[in-house]
Amino acid sequence: MKVLFIEDDTRVSGFVERGLDELGFQVEVARDGRRGLSRALRGVHEVVVLDLLLPELNGDAVLAELRRQHAVVPVLVLSALCGVDDRVRALDQGADDYLVKPFSFDELVARIRALGRRRQALPGPVLEIADLRMELPTRRVTRAGRSISLTRKEFELLEYLMRQRDVVLTRTMIAERVWGHHYDASSNVIEVYIRYLRAKVDGPSDARLIHTVRGVGYVLSERTP
Repeated sequence: MKVLFIEDDTRVSGFVERGLDELGFQVEVARDGRRGLSRALRGVHEVVVLDLLLPELNGDAVLAELRRQHAVVPVLVLSALCGVDDRVRALDQGADDYLVKPFSFDELVARIRALGRRRQALPGPVLEIADLRMELPTRRVTRAGRSISLTRKEFELLEYLMRQRDVVLTRTMIAERVWGHHYDASSNVIEVYIRYLRAKVDGPSDARLIHTVRGVGYVLSERTP
């Protein structure tokens, strides 16, 4: 497994690099945020381990830029910042896991392996169902070759529906995955965005893919539920 470790503390990076190397991992170390971001964006690593207090570019900025550029590599934050607000902020910005220093090396290895398995289970950079196609790196969406222009939130909602094809998703599941803690449970924003997507994805001449399961939620499927 290829791991990128973005850490400016040479004692910590040296210890982790040696330990992972002995276990058969391929480890690359970047000692500041700017170099770490550049190397992470190459897309050759299976997991990124990221400190937050970095020179040149802090870890929050590295994480935000990775997700802004739609890098799908799992990120494990390894930081001395142990406050709940620090963990919440990192996870909201797109971190997949958070481990506080000082840490157990065995736990670090277990978390890296878990993230590696999770990435292997993810679909590739292209999602397809029937004649609907989503290219994740370029954010290009087409239906029967027809280009579909989506807003950021429409794209995120459609991506979630496509990743969970044939699975009925409740409003709560959609709210937690797409809107997070910003979601107002009393609003009808999910219904509004489903209507937007239907207008763009399920055109008048297309077979319907987005279905409502009355009293439960929504599903993206070639079959009528």
